[in-house]
Amino acid sequence: MPIILRLDRVMADRKMSLNELSEKVGVSNVNLSKLKTGKVSAVRFSTLEAICEALNCQPGDILEYKREE
Repeated sequence: MPIILRLDRVMADRKMSLNELSEKVGVSNVNLSKLKTGKVSAVRFSTLEAICEALNCQPGDILEYKREE
């Protein structure tokens, strides 16, 4: 998939656990874990906004586009 999720890296940079982020964002650990590992095909803008708010980051810090060859 050409979209790479960097949520794990941003969480590590902010020293935030999955449980802490889950509480702040209001999304279950299971769903955040799937997002963190890239096992999702979509993410709601409201969820992305809440994650960016909690981690004090931009969507581009979490999402990366890599062209397939």
